[in-house]
Amino acid sequence: MNWTLEVVVVPVSDIDRAKSFYADQLGFAVDHDTLINDQTRIVQLTPPGSGCSIVIGRGAVPEMPPGSLKGLQLVVADIHQAHAQLVERGVEVSDVTVLGENPRPVDHPLDNVGFVFFADPDGNSWSVQQISTRAS
Repeated sequence: MNWTLEVVVVPVSDIDRAKSFYADQLGFAVDHDTLINDQTRIVQLTPPGSGCSIVIGRGAVPEMPPGSLKGLQLVVADIHQAHAQLVERGVEVSDVTVLGENPRPVDHPLDNVGFVFFADPDGNSWSVQQISTRAS
């Protein structure tokens, strides 16, 4: 049996601001923005190529303090290209950081160890890791 992670709830204080950040600045697809009533709104967004989405909203999502989610991680094939795209879109992002040495010899020395870091407007923190090839 497969167990797949499909949705992560990201706690935010301003749904429209967060939606704009994730859609316009990060390039996430807006899967739906559903207003159920004055107390309930759910917005689901998916990173390009991802099988897992994020949900922001109020009412039907678990209550967590805005900005309290730490350590979300995205994976890309080229960390330098990802960094350039984030900078171009106005995201405050760290420089490319190398955390240790690549644990296996590959043609891509930043695989597994190349990262950038950023936060959304509420302070939920994200890392982006380069993995262009996977161990077999």
